[in-house]
Amino acid sequence: MTDIEKYASNAKIVAEALPYIKEFSGKIIVLKYGGSSMDEELINKIIEDIVLLKLVGMKVVIVHGGGPHITDMLKRLNIKSEFINGLRVTTEETMDIVEMVLSGKINKNIVKLIQMHNVKAVGISGVDGELIQASKLTVPEGDIGYVGKIETINGDLITSLLDDDFIPVIAPIGVDKEGKRYNINADYTAVAIAKAVQSDKLLFMTNVLGVMKEVGNPSSLLSTLTIKQAKEYIKNNVIQGGMIPKVDCAINAVEEGIKNVHIIDGTIEHSLILELLTKAGIGTLFYKG
Repeated sequence: MTDIEKYASNAKIVAEALPYIKEFSGKIIVLKYGGSSMDEELINKIIEDIVLLKLVGMKVVIVHGGGPHITDMLKRLNIKSEFINGLRVTTEETMDIVEMVLSGKINKNIVKLIQMHNVKAVGISGVDGELIQASKLTVPEGDIGYVGKIETINGDLITSLLDDDFIPVIAPIGVDKEGKRYNINADYTAVAIAKAVQSDKLLFMTNVLGVMKEVGNPSSLLSTLTIKQAKEYIKNNVIQGGMIPKVDCAINAVEEGIKNVHIIDGTIEHSLILELLTKAGIGTLFYKG
């Protein structure tokens, strides 16, 4: 391939993105970011994608997790990690570490990396401005401590930041009326925030391609799924294991009025751009049908 042919091929890719840029410019996109995609080697590529989406006119909101980072910090402090039903048992001591890692380390690092591209970002948790009003989550299996469920979201705070040209970066920590802090699942937080700001898209970044008919077989990736199909696949064990909570969140988001919900592999370079600004996409898109 000659240099001219190479440049023409690149120009074609840019031109392909134009209708998607037109469609989503000015629209709110909520991104749940966490897990393996927070690897140091990948984070800069993801930040580049986020900045590009912002610069072409999209209003991006980031909700981040950080479970592996919390586990690493607890290990360094000789505090044992305990889980019940996949939920981290969060003592008052553990809650301090959770807040330190999520609100202090991860949140501010994402903000810093975005602002290095001369784009404004602000890092907050659910405690700020009573963004996430929460209450204690109870499960039949036992007391899981300071793990919370969302009661209300202060969507006006987020839209105000978006209107002021900021990218809000949100750590999933809630607070109740007595001022108690709670560790909240980032996926559920992303759904609640997407609903509160009437987001046009919600994306979950994971470490798998999306929903596959055959686990571990990339060629069986399902590019699109209606909510009815997704429920049937869960019932028939096509969707199983760790994908069930993700798909349940996607189903809930669509049922709550989010038109398009995506599960994509955040470990693929520029996965956001590939999913949002190309015809083929790379993950699984959920819609009402």
